[in-house]
Amino acid sequence: MAAHATDVPPAERVDRLAVDRRLGEPLADQIARQVRSHVLDGAWPAHYRLPSEPSLARLLGVNRGTVRKALATLVDERVLTTVRGRGTFVAARVVEPLLQGRLRSLTEDFAAQGVATTTRVLSASVSRLPLPVQSLLDVPAGTPGVRLERVFVGPRGPLAYLVNYVRADLCPGIETTDFSSRALFDVIEHDHGLRIADGRRTFGADAAPADVAANLGVPVGSPVLYLEQITYLADGRPVEYSDVWVTTTRIRVTSVLRR
Repeated sequence: MAAHATDVPPAERVDRLAVDRRLGEPLADQIARQVRSHVLDGAWPAHYRLPSEPSLARLLGVNRGTVRKALATLVDERVLTTVRGRGTFVAARVVEPLLQGRLRSLTEDFAAQGVATTTRVLSASVSRLPLPVQSLLDVPAGTPGVRLERVFVGPRGPLAYLVNYVRADLCPGIETTDFSSRALFDVIEHDHGLRIADGRRTFGADAAPADVAANLGVPVGSPVLYLEQITYLADGRPVEYSDVWVTTTRIRVTSVLRR
């Protein structure tokens, strides 16, 4: 993962935000300074979604306008970015054009395009979520999650290598699912009664490291398409994070856009 975090994830770091009215520093400046510090020290990685303005206002004991002013300062500094209808996020360090489209799992994408694939499940186990993933899924330290590792194989060979992290507290027992024949989103929605509403997917280019190259059947260092995805439920809670590498020799990714 490109994200890095300290030993204290956001769910706990948020509780440490505080204002001191005895200081001569304006409250909005205090809030901006603390949020900026959380971002710069890596506790809040790129794409971490901040609590809502009302939540932050209640936590800090200030009015919503003060919070809005603090966040606006950080948006102007490009430390944060806002997405209409989704909230305020930690900005990425690189340019990321926003492509609008329908949120589907890769399994659903392949099926919709008529691409015949089989799924090779490499592992599915419950363990403590990595710290950067804890941050992006906004859960406390030690929260268990399911690490699901798969390879999608097409007629000409492997197409994509995926590592998904799913919140085990929201989807208990999901690791026992036969993912060789089931799509992850379908399992989350139909087996666990959760409704997926939206997500954030970021694309980048990568040189395949050894493990990715081995699973995609390409030489180490081969160009691959990398995508990072965070999936949210209808109530706003993040439920799943994924790292996906797609071999560019066997597949292309196309976005259909309307102005």
